[in-house]
Amino acid sequence: MQWKRHINGLAFSFVFVVSYFTNKFVLSVLKFTYPTLFQGWQTSIGALLLLLSVKLGWVEMSRITRSAALLWLPGSVLFVGNIYAGSRALSRLGIPFFFTLQNSAHVVSFVILKLVHREQKLQWLKFISVGLMLLSAISLPLQDPQFDLNGYLWAVGHLVCVGAYRAFQVQYKSSLLSDLEQQCINYLFSVLLLAIAAHPTGDLVGVWEFPSLHSYTFHGGCCASALLGFLLLLATVKLKSGLSDHCGVWMILSKVFAVSLSPFIFYMDMNVLSLLCVFTSHCGEALMLYSDRES
Repeated sequence: MQWKRHINGLAFSFVFVVSYFTNKFVLSVLKFTYPTLFQGWQTSIGALLLLLSVKLGWVEMSRITRSAALLWLPGSVLFVGNIYAGSRALSRLGIPFFFTLQNSAHVVSFVILKLVHREQKLQWLKFISVGLMLLSAISLPLQDPQFDLNGYLWAVGHLVCVGAYRAFQVQYKSSLLSDLEQQCINYLFSVLLLAIAAHPTGDLVGVWEFPSLHSYTFHGGCCASALLGFLLLLATVKLKSGLSDHCGVWMILSKVFAVSLSPFIFYMDMNVLSLLCVFTSHCGEALMLYSDRES
């Protein structure tokens, strides 16, 4: 039947939404604002589960050479910046606003790739889509009834890292590393760097004063976030291998589902203009996907 072709997409969308909602719950509702520990926990569990899955034969991953790992190191640095700044931003911003700003990462990758490949012809549909996402991101802070300067600053850092990471992936174009192998390097590098940064940032000391540290809700939320992050990785890889042509469509649909459901789960103050920014940003991302498929 036709719907069976999209079962991977439905699974990806479900895990995507639940994963972001769980992270938002831990970061905002439980107020666990110690990103080096939170992301260090997630990446360490992700690395362990990935290596265990390889050991059990559930996923295939080749041996990573030292030269390939060193070449991928800039991507791992951007990955750490992505998850660290993303945690900071998500703890302070509502999910619809977070995704609106995250969409602007396409602007960053577009500019970087345009500077690298100057000879490429400008596609007007893509240029318009980039303009819509950029305009939405610039206008949103001015329309946000609960404006949080720190949240938006961290979101800018997040979208810059995400955009640069995507551009680096395009430029890397190496058959030496699969998506899983790239993510394995990201996980291991993140654990090392975040462990080193835990004390200088004050997270290691401050966490012991966290009131919910010994609550079952906190432990359950942290365990669920780590497991869901790993499942999201597997679902993404499965989606790319099974429905590569529709991967971008499912990504946009998943964001729309999360944006639509989040006001029913998390409190946030929105007005018509801020909602228009969210809508315009996702229209811009959909237009970019269309332009990529037409080119």
